[in-house]
Amino acid sequence: MKILLIEDDAEMARFVVAGLHEVGHAVDHAAGGQSGLAMAGGRDHDVLIIDRMLPDLDGLAVARRLRLQGDDRPILFLTTLGGVADRVEGLDAGGDDYLIKPFAFSELVARLGALMRRASGRTVSTLLRVADLELDRLRRTVARAGRPIELQPAEFRLLEYLMLHTGQPVTKTMLLENVWGFHFEPGTSIVETQISRLRSKVDRDFDRPLIETVRGGGGYCLRDPG
Repeated sequence: MKILLIEDDAEMARFVVAGLHEVGHAVDHAAGGQSGLAMAGGRDHDVLIIDRMLPDLDGLAVARRLRLQGDDRPILFLTTLGGVADRVEGLDAGGDDYLIKPFAFSELVARLGALMRRASGRTVSTLLRVADLELDRLRRTVARAGRPIELQPAEFRLLEYLMLHTGQPVTKTMLLENVWGFHFEPGTSIVETQISRLRSKVDRDFDRPLIETVRGGGGYCLRDPG
């Protein structure tokens, strides 16, 4: 699952992003309403987590604008405003769920899963296919030619990102930002190491490799060779 978190509290954002990464989700973070609205415009996230009280454009306004644009992706409000009137206001603005701070992280994960299950009949694509490779974003499963493939959370996020960009070269910087949440060069070979592990599971025992190295330092590309 790819999630957009719009939250101005830096400490809260670090906690949520780190926790969601640990359970296998990719997360982008915006610290304000305007920047969050701009990031949401790309429509490449499955679920949006929005704080109510944001600088420059509050969370209710963000949700209303998205709904006016025809965006029906699930929205979870995350806020300290816990009164009945506050919750009703959030739901009326277009929110699908409402979680009060402080919260148990396990509850956040459960609510996100419930939102995805509810949304599976809408515009959210939960099953990705490239050639004989299948990835189920909801069940967190992968199979090739009907054979289950066990992946670690980071490997799953990496494969998910490659499949979402099938046929497109993705650079090391793109992978560091979108899979691991690094907006800087960490000085490690984490991308190369994880690509190697992923290839050993997805390509090694099959006649047609799907993961290519783009020449000239252009990164990697998952492509249907058929």
